[in-house]
Amino acid sequence: MIIEELLADRNMTKYRLAVQAGIPHATLNDICSGKTRLEKCSAETVYKLSRTLGVSMEVLTEDGIRQAEREHAYEYGLPDYLQHDLDAYKNGLKMQSGLMDCLWGELYGSINMAEISEGSITPEHADYLRKKYLYGVRV
Repeated sequence: MIIEELLADRNMTKYRLAVQAGIPHATLNDICSGKTRLEKCSAETVYKLSRTLGVSMEVLTEDGIRQAEREHAYEYGLPDYLQHDLDAYKNGLKMQSGLMDCLWGELYGSINMAEISEGSITPEHADYLRKKYLYGVRV
């Protein structure tokens, strides 16, 4: 998320941003965790964040829109076997399955199969899925 990247660039904590922007710390945490989409926040909140971070309001909201579009495009319309393994992995996380290592391996193999053997997803698409689900990187 762009807010976290901007915070890192400025060596600033979320708490400090919330205080300087004059917004509740819980609101900023909800935005950064994805619980609340920045596009759904009031214009005043977006303005305060953008002003404090020194970027335009458009930079903050366009990033969120692009991310949502990419997630929609990258997580739907997959080959059936990959969609099945992705759904099983998500469900395993949700249910705290004891078989997560098996589900991880199945998803890893399906991503590789779709990318390398079949070419049904691009390398960028495969990297997105690996980072988000297998390596726990926020994309």
